[in-house]
Amino acid sequence: MTQTPACRVGLVGTGFLARTRARCYGQLPGGGAVLKAVTSRDAANAQEFAKQHGVEHVSESFEALIARDDIDLVDLCVPNHLHRPFTEAAAKAGIAVACTKPLTAYVGQDLTEPFDDADVSSVDPRQMARVAIQDASAMVQACRDAKVPLLYGENWIHAPSVRRAEELLRAHKSPILDIRGWECHNGSHSPYSKLWKYTGGGSLVRLAAHPIGAMVYLKEREGLAATGKPIRALSVIADTANPTALLDGPSSVAQGWVDVETWASVSIAFSDGSRGLALGADTMVGGMQSRLVVLTGDGHLECNISPYDALKSFGAEAQTFGDSYVMEKAGTHAGWNTYLPDEDHSSGHTSMCADFVAAVREKREGRSSGDLGLEVTRIVSAAYCSAAEGRRVTLDEVTP
Repeated sequence: MTQTPACRVGLVGTGFLARTRARCYGQLPGGGAVLKAVTSRDAANAQEFAKQHGVEHVSESFEALIARDDIDLVDLCVPNHLHRPFTEAAAKAGIAVACTKPLTAYVGQDLTEPFDDADVSSVDPRQMARVAIQDASAMVQACRDAKVPLLYGENWIHAPSVRRAEELLRAHKSPILDIRGWECHNGSHSPYSKLWKYTGGGSLVRLAAHPIGAMVYLKEREGLAATGKPIRALSVIADTANPTALLDGPSSVAQGWVDVETWASVSIAFSDGSRGLALGADTMVGGMQSRLVVLTGDGHLECNISPYDALKSFGAEAQTFGDSYVMEKAGTHAGWNTYLPDEDHSSGHTSMCADFVAAVREKREGRSSGDLGLEVTRIVSAAYCSAAEGRRVTLDEVTP
């Protein structure tokens, strides 16, 4: 029996997300992926990362990495402003691309240097939308022209609970009437998250983008199964705020946000008349909560992505179970906790990386494709316009 060659992965970045990806590729059965090379702005970080995760080579730059002849897939775990140029360069080199979410966002890429932080966040949201959507469209087109997959890093649709919900919905007669989802925690890992020029927004683009991606995916699949045509998002009405500004003094919720929102809600109108409601907030202590609820005429599905309560524990004090990892954003080890048996699996990251590898091998689009990333960019961009203008905004209004 001929063994399928391993997918040779080049990782770009060495931060929190890159470490997650490295673990997941390393867990794939049968040597499905090999970490061939890594690159980072900090050479010492890259060397240490390679040692920790068994990466075979360290490349001195992104350009050096994609110039190698032994890379099948580059996984971009880099800031938003690098997504388009890195994707276009990799595609031109004939290499498949996996890009973290958001696919693109507005981070001042149309401004002339030098410019201040405030110059970015003060740009009209309509202009922000045009630039972000143009960038996302260019990434999709670059990979399409090069005939390589563009894979979008939306782990929610790969989570076991969401995949099982998708299977149940396929066997279901009643349409989806209402989808609600949220991701909330007490603040981002990254200090860069507090400035628009690095992230392209706050809790809407960082957190609410997850449930938005899952909603779009499930409604598209529903339409394809029923009529052969996807059900699309048509318009949104949104609200954003910064309630963490109320805090004065020590708090378990992150502070010091500069020009981005820490709370956002988006109501999505779909082409069949159904509705979606997404929430993202940096206001929740006690660990990250990621939930998706799907309501039909005679069905009710709840996907608990995090916390995943296969194992619950009670510790009388913080050191009852030593320094054992609980879950992302857990504030204390004392009291009741949810020790995740395998967070990479329950969050969908491992299955997502497996699908990335399969898509490259089979020369096909992934379950979470660049087209999904583009649609999420359109929705998030329209949502920022809606929040600024105080009215419902159609996606066609903001799409160049």
